[in-house]
Amino acid sequence: MTFEGFRPVRRTLVCTAGARTPLETVAMEPAPAAATPAPGPWRIDADHTAVRFIARHIGLAEVHGRFNRFEGTLWVAERLEDSRLDVVIETASIDTGVRQRDDHLRSAEFLNVAQYPYMQFTSDRFVHRGGPRWSVQGVLNLHGVSRNVSLDTRYLGIGTGIMGETRTACSATTELHREDFTLNWKSMIQRGIAMIGATIRIELDIQAVPQTQN
Repeated sequence: MTFEGFRPVRRTLVCTAGARTPLETVAMEPAPAAATPAPGPWRIDADHTAVRFIARHIGLAEVHGRFNRFEGTLWVAERLEDSRLDVVIETASIDTGVRQRDDHLRSAEFLNVAQYPYMQFTSDRFVHRGGPRWSVQGVLNLHGVSRNVSLDTRYLGIGTGIMGETRTACSATTELHREDFTLNWKSMIQRGIAMIGATIRIELDIQAVPQTQN
């Protein structure tokens, strides 16, 4: 038996044909905690980090994309719950692999990158959900609108890179409701074309290094 955040448990049962086999209560012990990052500022390593999104297109297939330019800092506190995260993403760096579509997404009808060149997420709470699971809660400013957002985060631990540098990593997901950020594109809806689904899934794979490391 396995469950994330707990030590696996293995039991042997003998079953007899035609007879009911009673099952004993199984107690699971918490797994050892993963090593935590040292307190202090950590820089998000853009070369080893991905900011991706998935949106439904015309109610059928999914469109996958990413943002290629961003930067951020994680301030690790002595008590992890008191840590902070700040990330800034350049909206014009949106990339779905189709130039015409990307130009349209950058236009005033969508992200309006000329007026809103950046989106920013600033955390205000780190909540431990058990095992490696955390909820990183904060405010996302996008398209001139600020909304509360919660990142469902899985902490992946500490490692060492090929150059001997210390690294920490996590993955995170959330869903954004596009109309919360006034991205409702009414002209298309009025024509009966639901081009983009109501929600957009965000997927993050993040690596960070101590701010003092190059």
